[in-house]
Amino acid sequence: MVYYIIGFTVISYLLGSFSSAVWFGKWFFNTDVREFGSKNAGATNTFRVLGYKAGIPVFIADILKSFLAVQLIIFVPEIVNGSEFYYQVKLIFGISAVIGHIFPVFTGFRGGKGVASMLGLVLALYPSAAGITFVVFLVVFLISHIVSVSSVSAALTFPVIMLLLTNGNSITLTVFSCVAAVLIVITHLKNIKRLLKGEEKRISFRKKS
Repeated sequence: MVYYIIGFTVISYLLGSFSSAVWFGKWFFNTDVREFGSKNAGATNTFRVLGYKAGIPVFIADILKSFLAVQLIIFVPEIVNGSEFYYQVKLIFGISAVIGHIFPVFTGFRGGKGVASMLGLVLALYPSAAGITFVVFLVVFLISHIVSVSSVSAALTFPVIMLLLTNGNSITLTVFSCVAAVLIVITHLKNIKRLLKGEEKRISFRKKS
């Protein structure tokens, strides 16, 4: 079992390392999004630089990477479905994909912030928690029109949502939700600084001429 877990962890990282923002931008728009906007290889910057025609596919691809990585659990033999160890192995695969997204080996370790990939992980791990967290993100975005505000707000409410849904019965999921929230906030420290200075930009869904 150990060899399966190690092998699929590596595969998960490589899967996450497919930087959809970089490759979609280069293949279809002859543009490296890392050279424009926030210089971030994520869905938000893709929306900002290339518009919704590139942003939507990148967003979906980033979600799918970690979602599919978690599904590799079905190939691990002798693991009890629903056990704490089961969730822990799922997390190992999913987090490996998120790390791959943030530090992609195929594109010089310059990736995105991991919000969409983290959503894919949570969607595979606990769909109802992912759904509620996404609703929080969407509501805040419709009010603020600023993705970083929406991402941080959703991240901070995620541990509460997970705790309420699981009734605190899973230490693994509770700890994960808290760590995930902290990581999302850390990856958005620059955005938070810009917000405090009133310099954070609102997202535009139209490609700039």
